[in-house]
Amino acid sequence: MLQKCEGIIIRSSSYGETNKIVTIYTRELGKVGVMARGAKKPNSRLSAMTQLFTYGTFLFHKSSGLGGLQQAETIASMRSIREDLFKTAYASYMAELLDKGTENLQRNPFLFELFLQLFQHLDEGRDPDILLRMFELKMLPVLGLTPHLNGCANCGSTDGTFHFSVREAGFLCHRCFEMDPYRLVISQGAVRIIRLLYFFELERLGEISVKDATKQELKIVLDSYYQEYSGLYLKSKRFLDQMDHLRGQI
Repeated sequence: MLQKCEGIIIRSSSYGETNKIVTIYTRELGKVGVMARGAKKPNSRLSAMTQLFTYGTFLFHKSSGLGGLQQAETIASMRSIREDLFKTAYASYMAELLDKGTENLQRNPFLFELFLQLFQHLDEGRDPDILLRMFELKMLPVLGLTPHLNGCANCGSTDGTFHFSVREAGFLCHRCFEMDPYRLVISQGAVRIIRLLYFFELERLGEISVKDATKQELKIVLDSYYQEYSGLYLKSKRFLDQMDHLRGQI
């Protein structure tokens, strides 16, 4: 059965001397794996269209196992991502998080649209740290994780000073700080940004300017929470951390 889908290539690997196996995150079907025969040949019509992060329309034989890619048409190559090592690091992590955090053929048009928009903004040069933190936060419900971010995880209060507790899986207000002596002490600016990125859609945020120190706080909170609850260990995360360290030295 032939299926035509709009999608983004989130993983690509060689199979034999001339073939590729690509994973496409699609609007219509969710995550799909397909064999692209001959795609490694320089003159193959599938060569350019099966590059990592390519956004396009794909025609493939759908099956319970690995489908076969027949045709592809590029909508956007996301070329500036692939040609920039730092952008590649961010995109690779987001793509692997999407890949490892979703099941095959599990349709989620909202998640597809979010992922596409984030990649388009990354391609255009928008702040990659903010894009990444938004994606990490939006992926939490997909992973079955529901941190308490709209008030205190203990008493429910929505006013006061807040810190983040990994143990309590959310914010603690100043009245409940003694619940967790190991809570992460963060600025109220970081609290506000975490809530914005978690509850708001990308289009509603517009351009937001975030201090480097606040970005670091977001990273610490999300790294700690993911490490404790997600069960995911992503190679691309280590690569991204190395790139961040390198960027800090430039």
